[in-house]
Amino acid sequence: VQLQASGGGLVQAGGSLRLSCVKSGRAFSSYIMGWFRQTPGKEREFVAGIANRGRKSYADSVKGRFTVSRDDAKNTVYLQMNSLRPDDTAVYYCAAREGSFIQTRTADYPWWGQGTLVTVSS
Repeated sequence: VQLQASGGGLVQAGGSLRLSCVKSGRAFSSYIMGWFRQTPGKEREFVAGIANRGRKSYADSVKGRFTVSRDDAKNTVYLQMNSLRPDDTAVYYCAAREGSFIQTRTADYPWWGQGTLVTVSS
């Protein structure tokens, strides 16, 4: 399993970005896909996750601002980020796991993308 994340960049506070993550290989629809983020000196934290059949989960800090979605035909998961704030600045990672439930711990995801940097200026 290989994951390739993209879409990061520099944006002003209040702006929007959409991150994408493409998964190689087969059976994308059977994987749970997660988005995490990390800032220097802090642990990687769960942002959002999406299961097959569209079940979703969000961290409280992004609820109402971020939307996770997936396109199984394109083997791609997205993270639409609106109303961005400076404290959203981080390296964002996509991750994948097999199973039926969205998990929020990094240890529950065996496969990770390389990360994409999101910088929100004030």
